[in-house]
Amino acid sequence: MSTKPDVQRSTLPIPDLAYTGTVTYDATDPDTHYPPIERLLPPEGAPNVLVVLIDDTGFGASSAFGGPVHTPNFERVAAQGLKYTRFHTTALCSPTRAALLSGRNHHTVGMGGITEIATSAPGYNSLRPNNCAPLAETLKLNGYSTAQFGKCHEVPVWQSSPVGPFDQWPSPGGGFEYFYGFIGGETNQWYPAIYEGTTPVEPWGTPEEGYHFMADMTQKAIDWTKQQKALAPDKPFFTYFAPGATHAPHHVPAEWADKYAGKFDQGWDALREETFARQKALGVVPENAVLTERSPGIPAWDEMNPELHPVLAREMEVYAGYLEYADHYVGELLDALEELDVLDDTLVYVIIGDNGASAEGTMKGTTNEAFTINHMNELEDDAYLIEHQDDLGTPRSYNHYAIGWAHAMDTPYQWTKQVASHWGGTRNGTIVSWPNGIAARGEIRNQFAHVIDVAPTVLEAAGIPEPATVHGVTQRPYEGTPMNSSFASADAEETHTTQYFEMLGNRAIFHKGWTAVAKHKDPWLASSHGLDDDVWELYNVEEDWTQSNDLAAKEPAKLAELQRLFLIQAARFNVLPMDIRSAERFNEEIAGRPALVKGTSQTLYSGMKRLSENSVVNIKNKSFTVTAKVTIPESGAAGVIIAQGGSYGGWSLYLHEGTLRFAYNIMGIETDYTTSEAVLEPGAHELRVHFAYDGGGLGKGGAVTLFDGETKLGEGRVSRTLPFFFSMDETVDVGVDVASPVSADYEATGNAFSGKISWVRIDVGDDNHDHLIDPAHQMQIAMTRQ
Repeated sequence: MSTKPDVQRSTLPIPDLAYTGTVTYDATDPDTHYPPIERLLPPEGAPNVLVVLIDDTGFGASSAFGGPVHTPNFERVAAQGLKYTRFHTTALCSPTRAALLSGRNHHTVGMGGITEIATSAPGYNSLRPNNCAPLAETLKLNGYSTAQFGKCHEVPVWQSSPVGPFDQWPSPGGGFEYFYGFIGGETNQWYPAIYEGTTPVEPWGTPEEGYHFMADMTQKAIDWTKQQKALAPDKPFFTYFAPGATHAPHHVPAEWADKYAGKFDQGWDALREETFARQKALGVVPENAVLTERSPGIPAWDEMNPELHPVLAREMEVYAGYLEYADHYVGELLDALEELDVLDDTLVYVIIGDNGASAEGTMKGTTNEAFTINHMNELEDDAYLIEHQDDLGTPRSYNHYAIGWAHAMDTPYQWTKQVASHWGGTRNGTIVSWPNGIAARGEIRNQFAHVIDVAPTVLEAAGIPEPATVHGVTQRPYEGTPMNSSFASADAEETHTTQYFEMLGNRAIFHKGWTAVAKHKDPWLASSHGLDDDVWELYNVEEDWTQSNDLAAKEPAKLAELQRLFLIQAARFNVLPMDIRSAERFNEEIAGRPALVKGTSQTLYSGMKRLSENSVVNIKNKSFTVTAKVTIPESGAAGVIIAQGGSYGGWSLYLHEGTLRFAYNIMGIETDYTTSEAVLEPGAHELRVHFAYDGGGLGKGGAVTLFDGETKLGEGRVSRTLPFFFSMDETVDVGVDVASPVSADYEATGNAFSGKISWVRIDVGDDNHDHLIDPAHQMQIAMTRQ
């Protein structure tokens, strides 16, 4: 194949055409002639494509859109191109990413929520149908090199183990030839859960050695790009660069946070006023725009305990440092493209947020999300926050900022992430640059756009038609509209004139300058009423940029028209039936999705690691037994037999100084240890730890007994247990404890078991107390993870 214009590209893969010329007997015959093999390349002039998607960053965060966080590299891209002030996402992580990568609405590709709450309904099953081939696959089959770096949160939970299947993973199923990143909604940036392709790999170092995932993924992206251009300089690339930043945990080297010392002492209310003034001065909101009032339920800065103000300010300093840190490494990648002399011919999208800023950090913020997830907020009172202020952002924390900061980061709009009804949840500053393809420099575009517009825009820029069939499957047309016409003119006609929004019952419809919106629930609360009880609001957004003047009472006919249009769009794009359930969506049988693990017993083997909590039997709120068949060499043994979780919560069975030990870590606050009384002799052993749950509710303690065969080795107690979740991303590992260590008896590295492990079996008892779990809290757990 080649770049010749007669290449048929609407059927992918491009069909191989049979040779129809003369076939000779002898290859040396003068009549022997075959056309030369030509490499598959995109059409002449197709640019490289770089899509940068920042996580959990509101419209009012980056300095490029008037925010308080210095982002010189985002501004650098804007100076070479265009700022889009009315670009929209879906209000949530997985749905935005699925829509971006497919060019279709999130419900069309099965991502009406995050993967953890998938149901069997087509709009909510977390399965991208094969008639919606991803953009990366289309570009790859047209001759692009493709790679993804950073976050992927689109893999169905029952497919997220090391055995796949991998057809919904970035590589190979998502069309990316190379993937380096993490699969879940978030990861510890100091101790990340990384995959290279479909193989789990460990970071090159520890935080003390200078490791941070943001720097690591950037270097991987630079190395991949340099190799690609060294070996195939005429072949364009499509790079999807999706950092974990600035999703919680807000992990960043202290010197970056310290840059902002004292910058947020005025609090979030004053910060909104300051940001709004800068936004008007920049022209990213019009002069007649109105700053919306603080959304209901969010406390004023002055209502917070004054003794907490320094802690709250530090939360924001850490967040700001984290965003600037991310901007810095985006700049490193841009520098590499410039060094390779390909930046001018690269279509760059910088989408500053996959949704609005996150209001999942509680009203006061937290040093460790596990407090909220495990319903143990009483342990993190004001005194604890003050005492641990200096831990924020460091490897000693798993932190998130207060909801008031999230709202300030969404200035000038109402609400936050999860709230698809209002711009605070869905409007994200976006920058587009392509020096060789866009003549404008440093200009602003106000045309309405949506994340589903990126894919058709890229194809139009590359001169590639939208495919009619891919791998023999007739394709559903893209649902986005190309943005290319706005590249040349600020006055270009608006092409994306209708767009629905829906997330967790929060819903809206945009149509030709109007929005009708219905907020069903707050991000920090569960659904408390039916959809028909929701109150609809109406805004003329051509005159009211920020949705500040509700016209529902004055314009009932217009409201009714838009409500009807929403239902039409909802039926068309698999939004119906809308799903505001909580408990039912966590029961696989009721929800209709497969369960990766069933039963009450599971046997694991040496070398199995990076197994998520979805991949192993659940030992929480019940008795359990862990049995391991091991061989101790003559020289003795040490190290981890099996561990789950890490420094912020988990358990570990291991040998230390020749003794068998069981450690149960309660969110890093305390760790209960049980130790054998004698050193284990060389030879074969069947080691066992039995935990007898106290019962009487969730998160209770219990008695621990250690055995070697039927011989009792030691006894102890665990004072309390984690009732809901060990870790967002730390895993079950056999023969080693990867990432941060559960126990202080060993380090993050060098803790592998030095003997031989034949197998490890986990058995759970029949005294399960999970029926006591509050459905609303279970939904909160899931939403904190995305």
